[in-house]
Amino acid sequence: MYSFRVWAPVAKKVEVKTGDQKTELQAQDGGWWQAEVATAGPGTDYAYIIDGEEPAVPDPRSMWQPEGIHGPSRVLDHAAFAWSDSEWRAPAFSSAIVYELHVGTFTPEGTFDAVIDHLDYLKDLGVTHVEILPVAAFPGKRGWGYDGVDLFAPYEPYGGPEGLKRLVDAAHRKGLAMVLDVVYNHFGPDGNYSGKFAPYLTSLHTTPWGDAVNFEEGGSHEVRRFFIENALMWMRDYHFDGLRLDAVTAYMDRSATHFLEELAREVRELEAETGRILVLIAESDLNDPKLVKAPEAGGYGVDAAWSDDFHHALVTFLTGDRSGYYVDFGALADLAKALESVYVYDGSYSEHRDRHHGRPVCGLPGWRFLGYSQNHDQVGNRARGERLVHLVGEKRARIAAALVITAPFVPMLFQGEEFAASAPFQYFTDHEEELGHLVSAGRKREFTAFGWKPEQIPDPQAEATFTDSKLEWKEVTEGAHSAMLDWYKQLIHLRKTTPELVNGRLDDVIVSVDEDDQWLVMDRGTIQVACNFGAEPLQIELPSGSTLLLGSDEVALKENELTLPPDGVSVVRVS
Repeated sequence: MYSFRVWAPVAKKVEVKTGDQKTELQAQDGGWWQAEVATAGPGTDYAYIIDGEEPAVPDPRSMWQPEGIHGPSRVLDHAAFAWSDSEWRAPAFSSAIVYELHVGTFTPEGTFDAVIDHLDYLKDLGVTHVEILPVAAFPGKRGWGYDGVDLFAPYEPYGGPEGLKRLVDAAHRKGLAMVLDVVYNHFGPDGNYSGKFAPYLTSLHTTPWGDAVNFEEGGSHEVRRFFIENALMWMRDYHFDGLRLDAVTAYMDRSATHFLEELAREVRELEAETGRILVLIAESDLNDPKLVKAPEAGGYGVDAAWSDDFHHALVTFLTGDRSGYYVDFGALADLAKALESVYVYDGSYSEHRDRHHGRPVCGLPGWRFLGYSQNHDQVGNRARGERLVHLVGEKRARIAAALVITAPFVPMLFQGEEFAASAPFQYFTDHEEELGHLVSAGRKREFTAFGWKPEQIPDPQAEATFTDSKLEWKEVTEGAHSAMLDWYKQLIHLRKTTPELVNGRLDDVIVSVDEDDQWLVMDRGTIQVACNFGAEPLQIELPSGSTLLLGSDEVALKENELTLPPDGVSVVRVS
């Protein structure tokens, strides 16, 4: 016996199809429909018929889509999995080191179980939190995961619900926290049947992906519950230690209680019930500290936010690329401001936006923000998916790593950067033919406008674009790749063993720069990080007794004089 229940206020009749059997659901209050089917239970495949229209379609809250996004849903019993992590507690996020990975390209196999085989590597690297790109069921055999349509159902080609639980359970046994990237700002364009059931979207607002999610119009109370219950499911039933919320700038919500505040409150309640540390991390380019302020201080109560200004300031200076939104950056002073104040644009005029942008960060610790030199967007949204090391070389990539890991923010690494992976991370999809053609044409149109030739732009629909993006794990023991890996390990160890580097005190960060001679020095208490971007060696006088903790090649401290070669970086404890 299984009770089927679905919210479908737009329907006049709802049937559930199980095998060859059709059962009519009875209307309930609030637009809900319900029926019990004696022959159904865990493992039963089913789909809904709305107002007699066939073929039947998946459940919007489907927990399992074994045949893909257009196939039937399957009843899942979460209680059947035997967890072994009852004693697990994630470390405080203030001391986190995050590692972002894409399941499909992280290993040759591209599965949850294959990721398990590399957990020892991640533990040895020194990261604390593994953040995986979205796994909610999406179209085709490959993709980034941001086109999910069955938000409760883990992607079957990765290993489905059981495979995902095995991964999280194994990570916890290794002492690694798990964070899941979720997309609550839109549904994918292929396989989204939600409109047949209810007003999940509204045309009152538009986003880069079309109509906005309905967080404030009629029926929004149930839409909000849909997404909140999805979030709670990942943390309760799959034991994730947190969620990264994609592009919250597209949450169009003018309600008295914003969706993010409501979500954060319920996550805190689940945290109290379970005794576990749970985190919410928001992606936003609004430069508004309201995201991470407590509700009683006028904020939404999210735990941390990505800091794109730090990334843009760092990468624009290193590469000299000032195209698109990079036009707002390029000076060492921008990087200095990001390190000291989080946001470069904190109410000042932005040329890219042609308006004033942002708000100052006041009274918040640096660990409320994530800092990075690479992530899936900033690498994958380049025309050819080049990594930073491909653009600036190994020496400058080492400087970037040093700044990311010694900055007052929570450091985040993107898969493969730690060993200077040769593989790019390109944009790839596997849509049906018509949609796929539109995606491919749009990608070419976007980058030919920047001067690229069409033949230079990888086709998102080509399988090679996906396979070329897979990491080559043999590289971790080879030459320059191995040397870069050792550099990252030393930096991470240094951060973990140096209190000044993890306290997040922005008021202790003092950055000096010289735009002409091209150097930057960051002081964090007794720790000094010096970077020489110039063409000539840089000499720095230090107090007697200062100690060189870590330096790139040819960095030397003799008596009281530190010598940094061009594109050199050092970390010193100043006496």
